[in-house]
Amino acid sequence: MKVTLKDKLSTYKQHPFSLFLMIVMVLAMVFTVGITLSLIVYIVYKGVPNLSPELFELKFTAENQSMLPSIINTVIMTVITLVIAVPLGIGAAVYLTEYAKRGNKLVKVARITAETLSGIPSIVFGLFGFLMFNIALHWGYSLISGAITLAMMVLPTIMRTSEEALLAVPDSYREGSFGLGAGKVRTIFSIIIPSAMPGILSGIILSIGRIVGETAALIFTAGTYGQIPENLFSSARTLSVHVYALLNEGLYMDKAYATAFVLLVLVVLINLLSKYVGNKLTKK
Repeated sequence: MKVTLKDKLSTYKQHPFSLFLMIVMVLAMVFTVGITLSLIVYIVYKGVPNLSPELFELKFTAENQSMLPSIINTVIMTVITLVIAVPLGIGAAVYLTEYAKRGNKLVKVARITAETLSGIPSIVFGLFGFLMFNIALHWGYSLISGAITLAMMVLPTIMRTSEEALLAVPDSYREGSFGLGAGKVRTIFSIIIPSAMPGILSGIILSIGRIVGETAALIFTAGTYGQIPENLFSSARTLSVHVYALLNEGLYMDKAYATAFVLLVLVVLINLLSKYVGNKLTKK
């Protein structure tokens, strides 16, 4: 049955509080979208005119302030972090949902711990990573120190979103698989995880956004060296750290805006690529 505008107005007259809530939600939506669009327009307006070929040279120097090494470092950092965090996060979620008894105190403690870690400021992770990896393990400012620190930061997000996605899979899927003779492991990897893949990928995409945009933790662990790292124990500057370094010096504001624009485009491209891969996996 089609609801007309007259019917809606009649409903709002009978329930004025519903009209109030509707207005509040519309204003919240307009405010949120407006702020986001204004930031995008500002970055595009300030960044695009300052793009130049010298910003994309392979070697960073004091003259060109090239961002290409930082772009490469960002991609490398993201891949290494996901390689560490995704298996651990999904594995922990599978244990909590499929192996641990429901209502178990260990499950409650793990959930509270994960939610607590999600709210810890990134600077705290950076200080811990600096003391643990740079100082105690003598790794210094290195790519691997930054990647492990970021993995600790995004692990709670991946674990909790994966757990909720696995819990959303109907028990009838499990019962049907067991009824056909499939074992526990085969049921998990052939039925449950593929069914929960959209929710799992949502957590991974959120984590990618945090990895690409992280600055504070990487300054203390990965450092600010502007070249492409030779190995995992070399210092590396990501794109967000590159923006911070340019702004902090105060001499390259135009190039900082251009780098911010490229960072925005990179985040969008990574998210689109993640969604594309997720859709392909979901169809399979």
